[in-house]
Order: sequence, then structure tokens, then C-alpha cells
Amino acid sequence: MSVMNRRTILGAIATTPLWLGSSAWAQASTLKISHQFPGGTVSEGDFRDRLCRMFAAEVEKRSKGSLKFEIYPGSSLMKTNSQFSAMRKGALDMSLVPLSYAGGEVPEVNIGLMPGLVTSYEQGYSWKNAEVGKELNRILLEKGIVVISWIWQAGGVASRTKPIIEPEDARGMKVRGGSREMDLILKAAGAAVVSLPSNEIYAAMQTGAMDAALTSSTSLISFRLEEVSKALTTGRNSAYWFMFEPLMMSKAVFDKLTKEQQSVVMAVGAEMETFARKSAQLDDSAVAAVYQKVGAKVVDLTPAQVKKWQAIARTTAWKDYGDKNANCANLLALAEKTL
Repeated sequence: MSVMNRRTILGAIATTPLWLGSSAWAQASTLKISHQFPGGTVSEGDFRDRLCRMFAAEVEKRSKGSLKFEIYPGSSLMKTNSQFSAMRKGALDMSLVPLSYAGGEVPEVNIGLMPGLVTSYEQGYSWKNAEVGKELNRILLEKGIVVISWIWQAGGVASRTKPIIEPEDARGMKVRGGSREMDLILKAAGAAVVSLPSNEIYAAMQTGAMDAALTSSTSLISFRLEEVSKALTTGRNSAYWFMFEPLMMSKAVFDKLTKEQQSVVMAVGAEMETFARKSAQLDDSAVAAVYQKVGAKVVDLTPAQVKKWQAIARTTAWKDYGDKNANCANLLALAEKTL
């Protein structure tokens, strides 16, 4: 390299504004948010899609346009079960996905759909600032995931035949549990389990490949499962099925943001939690009317019935999870403190 060329290059570097090095990437950022739920608008549709759109609009506004977002509903960007792994690798920016879907890859995350461990919204949302939430956050950060919004949803059971209320009601039925741990208590109750993401439930029930499915109240509505169901067990009064379904960001992507952008993302994410909780609880009630309208039998669980399922969970799902590794055992013990 000639002296002149070298001087020219060094001079250019020396006079380059510092902001180009620290913020140029962020200023030009358009982040992709993927999820499996039906798409809508900010004001209408599945609240999880609405939450993503509200989050995107507010972050763009507060970051003065330095962060923009593209929303990909209905698994249109990538397959549902690929999202968590893609975020860990930095191949996907953000996703709102049930954490337990990644249980095969990171066993600790199955705490997010542990039957009978969370039995109310108050308890679920208390995790964020409790020891269990801090430990779960630590593990997820180690795995390359940043939790942006804590979202909990109660679940119910849609059935093609009879309602599943007591554990013995599941005997002989083909049922979708939604996680390894849910599957374990269903097996203990005498059911045959079917594993698939919530956006594939409709087709399985329509063909008879599955008799019943446990899923969130919102999914029971959004995926139009009333069209293939004759019975519904709601989660509106009592539930043994609560799912942790956070809005998450790839840590590799988060770390590239400026401190100001990181602060905006986390602040808006926390603000979305009030909307999420209210929306989930509204859907817990709304789902009953949706199913009653088509003539399905709708039933609610009593606290005593929840305790029956919880008793099975303690000796099957909880034990299996706690035996996985030291992290799982610790998370379970910390979660039990919130009961």
C-alpha cells in the first residue's frame, strides 16, 4: 500500500463521526417479529398479534424511528417450532411463542407450562420479580434469549365428544397437552397424547386424529375450534393449565442495540403486560359464549377438581421435570414458593 493511500484511509477513519460506529446499524434497523397466531390489526384480532403491533408502533415512536418492525403472523416467516432456536442463533429477531415449545432443546423452559404449578394470573405474573423469574431470566439469557414481555394465559379443553373435567374423563381419549409435562399427567389419567403446535389442532380434530386439545382461551377462539368441538372446559374460574408465552428477542440482536434503544424496548415490553393480562382474562370469559353459540356443552372447573389434577402433576410431571437437571430442580423449588 502506498504512503498516500495509507494516509488517505487513516485520515478518513480519523474524521468519521463516532456515531457511525456506535449507532448506524441501529438507526437503519427493521426487526422481524414472528408468531404462529392469526394476523389482524392494532385494534382487532388475536390479542397476541395486536400486542406485537402495539409494541412495534410504540417502540418506533419512542425510538424516533430508529427501530422499525415487520410482523409475520401465522408462522408465515418460519415454522412455529423453529422460532426459539432461530432467536438463539440470531437468525430471528423477535417472537411471541409459548416457551414450553422449546422444551426439547432447553428442558428448563418447560416450567412455563407445568400443570398445577400456576393456578392464577396473580401468581403467574408474580414470577417476574420473584426468585423463580429471576432465575428463569438468567437461564434464558445464557441461552441467548431476552424476555421482553411476560405474558401468561389460562387454558381450557376443547373436545369433539364429552367435556374433560375430572382426570378420569380423559381415559381412552387422544388429547393434545401442549408440553411434555402436560402429556405426562394426561398419560397418567389414561389418555393417549398427541403432540403438535396450536395452529395444527383444527385439522387434527377435524379428521378425528385427535379427540380433545388443551390450549389457551385465545387460541380456542382464534383457531375456530368451536367448529370441530362439542364440549368446552373453560379456564375462567379455576384452571390447572397456565402457559407462559412471552414476547422475546434474540440476545445477539438486543446486544447490538444502543443503550437508549434497549431501554425503550424493555420499557414498552413491560407496559404491554397490563394489556396482555386483561386481554387473556377477557378471552377466558368470551370463549364460553363462542362455544355456547354453536351448541357446545360448556363447563367450568371447581378448585377441588383443579386439586385432583395438581395431585397427579406432583407425582408425574413435577417429579420428571425436577429430575432433569439441577437447574430444573431449583426452578421447581423456587416456583413452589409462589403457590
